[in-house]
Amino acid sequence: MSQETAGGAGRAAGSGRSVRALDEVDRRIVDELVRDGRTSVRTLAERIHISRTNAYARVERLVRDRVITGFHARVAPEAAGLGTSAYMALTIEQNTWREVSAELAQVRYVEHVALLSGEHDVLALVRAPDNAALRDVVLDRVQRIAGVLSTRSWLVFEEFGGTQSPWQ
Repeated sequence: MSQETAGGAGRAAGSGRSVRALDEVDRRIVDELVRDGRTSVRTLAERIHISRTNAYARVERLVRDRVITGFHARVAPEAAGLGTSAYMALTIEQNTWREVSAELAQVRYVEHVALLSGEHDVLALVRAPDNAALRDVVLDRVQRIAGVLSTRSWLVFEEFGGTQSPWQ
């Protein structure tokens, strides 16, 4: 949902209910929690210059409205033993997205999956310990999923987070 949605209202993804656009206080709360998800409500309130009650209520609403979908530790893949990363594009049979995505969600080392428009139907980010494990993911797991017609993989040599993300 765009933060600049006309009229200040949008739709919560997949919920069928409307949510309002984020105001400046909400954006600052999200910024602080992205920077440090372990920030206490008391510290958050002090940094934003609002009451603890207001901070608590806003965080609860942001979670309820699925603006905030969880609190996570950021892990450096290589330091965690996942030295090989690749993007894998899949072409799937028409109308098999639900089944294919359910299977992909169970494949070890698949970090992220997206349904696409364009030449390929699905893009998955795989982080594996080494090339042999990546090979097993692609050939032994993914290509055997019913509905997967083909795959194409690109090794990641280097990566970085964008500096223009509104939450980084």
